[in-house]
Amino acid sequence: MSYLKSSFRHPNAKVNDIGFTKKDYEGALSTLCAGCGHDSISAAIVESYFAMNIEPHKVAKISGIGCSSKTPTYFLGKAHGFNSVHGRMPSVATGANMANRDLQYIGVSGDGDTASIGMGQFAHIVRRNLNIIYIVMNNGCYGLTKGQDSATTDIGSASKKGAPNQFSSIDLCQMALQLGAGYVARSFSGDKNQLVPLIKGAIEHQGFAFIDVISPCVTFNNTASSTKGYEYVRDHLEATGTIDFVPHRQELKIKQPDGTSKEVELHDGSKLVLQKNKNDYDLTSKREAMNNIESVREQEKILTGLIYANKDLPDTHQKINTVSKPLNSLNKDELCPGSGILDALNAGFR
Repeated sequence: MSYLKSSFRHPNAKVNDIGFTKKDYEGALSTLCAGCGHDSISAAIVESYFAMNIEPHKVAKISGIGCSSKTPTYFLGKAHGFNSVHGRMPSVATGANMANRDLQYIGVSGDGDTASIGMGQFAHIVRRNLNIIYIVMNNGCYGLTKGQDSATTDIGSASKKGAPNQFSSIDLCQMALQLGAGYVARSFSGDKNQLVPLIKGAIEHQGFAFIDVISPCVTFNNTASSTKGYEYVRDHLEATGTIDFVPHRQELKIKQPDGTSKEVELHDGSKLVLQKNKNDYDLTSKREAMNNIESVREQEKILTGLIYANKDLPDTHQKINTVSKPLNSLNKDELCPGSGILDALNAGFR
């Protein structure tokens, strides 16, 4: 079996505004199981960055360990990348972000990598509001180690080989809300029309943008008794509404009656538009967002779509007043301002 990806592309392939084709945003051939939801998420990332006209080499993609953390190999092949230790992606991403704020950062993790061994690091990257897109590919199991239940497995859910789970699950969207994330969304790997606008909105959000993507494991966790399987998820989705992303350079035209669309303006003037919002609540209210997740959960459904957005939270760089230039571009005079400035700093602590 060959793992070489064909280099052929149609000579008239669509080119974005900066002259790149979709091929420039792709990566290596996936070695995940055929039908894995993670590959659909990778495809959504490729489409989002292509449409947003972002140069691949200006992106840094960072992951931990797990099936999900293999996926950065499969998208943005010309971007910077770092595959870190299990559960430690947030600290590596934080260090890279502090060193060079000019890059765009996307962190990819799994439910085990985030909700178990990486829970402590996840909590701190959220509360610091690091400027990063954090995507959890959530399949409710440990796919690399034969399908054991993860911390996001719902009570009563059973994988192919396991008994029904007896422990309460961790809702990562609720955790992100409680810890201070400014952008919180949930989607389904099989819903490209919803996921792509959410990723585009996350790209434009200044601060921590969290997307929990239900991504069924076709090998170990895709039975009728699994709440993370395709069959269950498709039958139990409750979407906040139809989502669209409108770049700031385009005139905003929404043909909807009053009260059936909701706009969320992002930092650069771009807008996320929720049309015919079924659960009409204030997207800037953390309390209402949390209540909406719970009310839908009580109906044994999964709330997807944009759940919360607040563009006014300062990110890590703003909070600690970091230097605007990448650290490797600072010259000697900037790094060593002289003894006079050092004496003044010391005097301030006396």
